[in-house]
Amino acid sequence: MAEWNSEGNRVLGVAVKSVREHTHNLTKEDETDMVFIGFLLFFDQPKADAIQTIVDLSELGINLKIITGDNVNAAKFIANAVGMKKVSAVTGSELNNMTDEALWHIAEKSNVFAEVNPNQKERIILALKKNGHVVGYMGDGINDAPSLHSADVGISVDNAVDVAKQAADFVLMKKDLTVLKDGIIEGRKTFANTLKYVFMAVSANFGNMFSMAIASLFLSFLPMLPKQLLLINTLTDLPEMTIATDNVDPIYINRPHRWNITFIRRFMLVFGTLSSLFDITTFVILLGIFKADEQLFHSGWFVESIISAILVVLVLRTQQPIGKNHPSVTMLLVTILVAAIAIYLPYSPIAGILGFIPIPWTAMLGIFVIAIVYFFAAEYTKRRFYQKYQP
Repeated sequence: MAEWNSEGNRVLGVAVKSVREHTHNLTKEDETDMVFIGFLLFFDQPKADAIQTIVDLSELGINLKIITGDNVNAAKFIANAVGMKKVSAVTGSELNNMTDEALWHIAEKSNVFAEVNPNQKERIILALKKNGHVVGYMGDGINDAPSLHSADVGISVDNAVDVAKQAADFVLMKKDLTVLKDGIIEGRKTFANTLKYVFMAVSANFGNMFSMAIASLFLSFLPMLPKQLLLINTLTDLPEMTIATDNVDPIYINRPHRWNITFIRRFMLVFGTLSSLFDITTFVILLGIFKADEQLFHSGWFVESIISAILVVLVLRTQQPIGKNHPSVTMLLVTILVAAIAIYLPYSPIAGILGFIPIPWTAMLGIFVIAIVYFFAAEYTKRRFYQKYQP
């Protein structure tokens, strides 16, 4: 039996006993004077893609642990068969005598837990979560239901028992383990693009409000009319809405990331302040050089705000230098469209309704120069920022 277990087989012993008639329910005490007749062997062949999937998951920063009720020798065999290195096993009987604090330590070091019951499976999951890990658990049996519920992400399969599928967060409909890898990559892309939107939205809003506050101290009129502010927010949001289609840096794919409010706040202060510096430069040029009145000031700052905002999206969407990670086609096209709309509006038939007037070409040239300098300043600041801080 030990030899067969070490070869990965699940082994059941079979014994018989002749009973003339049932006068009562069978109990443990009836299991006497039985005749052993042999063993039943069951072997679950690992899926052909299991080894490659485990390698792929490891490259994505995911550590695999086997938690099973099977014999420890069978579990070790399967662990070796699928390429797990340095197999360290713990049995359910050992867990019975282990405190929660000891399990927190053992759960980190061991990668095979065998001969465990459902409660012990759940203890292992909770110990890993206590250590700060995000835990995904995959199972298909009744005994897996508590662990599927306790894990951060419960994963089951289409042919699992109903209670396991109900307890799981995801049910895999395709009999292919590469679905796990694909799902993780898509999840990380979504998370990375969500972070991009948060970074850009908070820094842009902080910069605009800070600029508005500074301008209000020196102007005898509103720096921007409410309808103009709403139009700025609408137009600058269009390129940012295409972030969902954007390409993602490898750093966000190759290892997991978490929300970091401190990093987001630091990003907002650095790039929001940088945005305000160029807004103030625009104020100085419009008022000092072109002697702008209220309408020209509104028109000039409107165009500068939108052009600089959509250009900086192309910079801040990636940690890499410009040219190494290209934006999606959709983002690029929408950015060009919004820039064209922003430039056209002061000259359009509805300019008066919006409170704009045509901008002199010299002033427009100055706005373009400010936007281009801001573009490269943001690129330089981004490189220094990510050299010093990492999300």
